[in-house]
Amino acid sequence: MTIQSSKGRKYIPEISSPLRGDIIEMPRIITECSGIRIFGKRIKSIIFTTDAAQAINHNADALIAVYPFTPHPAITSAIIGISPVPVFAGVGGGTTGGKRCAQIAMFAESQGAIGLVVNSPTTLETIRDIRAVVDTPIVCTVVSEYMDIDSRVAAGVQIFNVSGAERTVDIVKSIRKRYPTIPIIATGGSTDETILRTIESGANAITYTPPTSAQLFKIKMDKYRKMAQDEYENSRQLS
Repeated sequence: MTIQSSKGRKYIPEISSPLRGDIIEMPRIITECSGIRIFGKRIKSIIFTTDAAQAINHNADALIAVYPFTPHPAITSAIIGISPVPVFAGVGGGTTGGKRCAQIAMFAESQGAIGLVVNSPTTLETIRDIRAVVDTPIVCTVVSEYMDIDSRVAAGVQIFNVSGAERTVDIVKSIRKRYPTIPIIATGGSTDETILRTIESGANAITYTPPTSAQLFKIKMDKYRKMAQDEYENSRQLS
């Protein structure tokens, strides 16, 4: 039986607990996008982190793990091993390319990655090398409207991941105009307004970068300090 609200929308029961109340929550506006269905799983929100604690404590549909170092199977294995959601794993394409990149992609696939993310400078030859040995979707990062999208599609890219800073919306629009149905993931920024603009430009899924664990921990420590101060002042008033 479907329970509906008075406005006709489906009522969604929600369960939480005091111990799990501090998770990183994705902006609710992300639910406005269509999502991308990969191997039967619909993905709308994607958290961008390689922090082990954050990888567990969030409510995103998936996780994207890319980082500014040479990809290593041990990193991919560790993140996939602890993540409660599917992982898009970075497999190189910038500093690391060619056959080594294809080998890393094979490792990531065997470890359970739902998508293999190649960086913007990845050559067409490297993309073809990866496509020849894996069945998992290749996700190509786009940072500029000057990238040759057509040749990358022809080489085997199945999903685009747009990360163009203030140019993101324009890049998404450009890709969507040429490819009405190709899946597009895009960075949406930190506000509902920028996320909605990105969705309206044609993005199917949104990546969200949370505050760092250090920033989140500072908020909690400030709270604890205030509690300690209040407790001390209350004890003085009672004495």
